[in-house]
Amino acid sequence: MGVSLSKGQKVDLTKTNPGLSKVVAGLGWDVNKYDGQADFDLDAMIFLLDDSGKCKTEKDFVFYGNKTATGVEHTGDNKTGEGEGDDEQIKIDLTAVDAAVSKIDFVINIHEAKERSQNFGQVSNAFIRIFNPDTDEELIRYDLGEDYSTEGAVVCGQLYRNSGEWKFNAIGSGFNDGLPALCANYGIDAN
Repeated sequence: MGVSLSKGQKVDLTKTNPGLSKVVAGLGWDVNKYDGQADFDLDAMIFLLDDSGKCKTEKDFVFYGNKTATGVEHTGDNKTGEGEGDDEQIKIDLTAVDAAVSKIDFVINIHEAKERSQNFGQVSNAFIRIFNPDTDEELIRYDLGEDYSTEGAVVCGQLYRNSGEWKFNAIGSGFNDGLPALCANYGIDAN
């Protein structure tokens, strides 16, 4: 059983797991009872960031439409989120991630949240977990809770480099202004 984190908590990943070179980030969620016209479609995505906290290029934004970057692979879009366990996964080879990348932000976004009048107040059991794909051992888990009543996206967590090691930060920060604004925050034009 891995470390269960609270919002704002940080933990060593590679220092406490010597020899760890590959991880998988599993992200999951459930949709509450909902009587709207459109189905919910949540998407896991990551932003590969340099020291300034921005993406160098659009290729550093990994999601179902751009599934790979150096050392990173998104395994595909789950349009319903039904079933147990991870709804979407992102594989990361920590030794192959571009040296200019100092942080990797993990985001769950509700597809067309504004247009569909959907928000994270209608989502429950959202989580991010980091596990070792070689052993299936869960190393880190952060359950987001129910604190996001109006947000259409949540920055769940961040892997970051520190003195040659990788650490994880449980962020849990909601974002209201849609995908284009979220991308702009990371230096990407999503229009």
